[in-house]
Amino acid sequence: MTTRITLMELLNKAIEKEVQSQLLYTDLSQKARDEVAKNALQEMVRQEMEHQKLLERYQRGELPAGALSNEEVIDYRIAERLDLPDVSPEMKLKDVFMLAAIRELAAHEFYLGLAEVHPAGEVKKLIEKLAAQELEHKQKVETLYTEVAFPQTDGG
Repeated sequence: MTTRITLMELLNKAIEKEVQSQLLYTDLSQKARDEVAKNALQEMVRQEMEHQKLLERYQRGELPAGALSNEEVIDYRIAERLDLPDVSPEMKLKDVFMLAAIRELAAHEFYLGLAEVHPAGEVKKLIEKLAAQELEHKQKVETLYTEVAFPQTDGG
């Protein structure tokens, strides 16, 4: 069965996911002992906030030509990617980083799909930039994952 949702509903879900990512990365940055990991996570929070602001500007109709109507129905079937498992207090740090990487990949794919339905122009470029940034986030989180999952020993 195909899920059909309006652009406004899609933007609401995207904003919700950006906020959830901010909360996750804020929590992780507070728990991180490694200063590099802490700084990387804090930077990701800042970038996710920028994504949220951009999506909210789109909702308000403040983006330039190339935006779709808020009532436009998009047949993109994204529900599978938007409903990821919640973080539990029992999760190990490496598992949280893996969950974050999966979330970032889903966000990357989401923005690529959203860019596909937009005509050429400023909005499409902005959404493609969001997709690229989410992929960068995935790479950062995967690096943190490997450092936690496969720690370096004294022997090298």
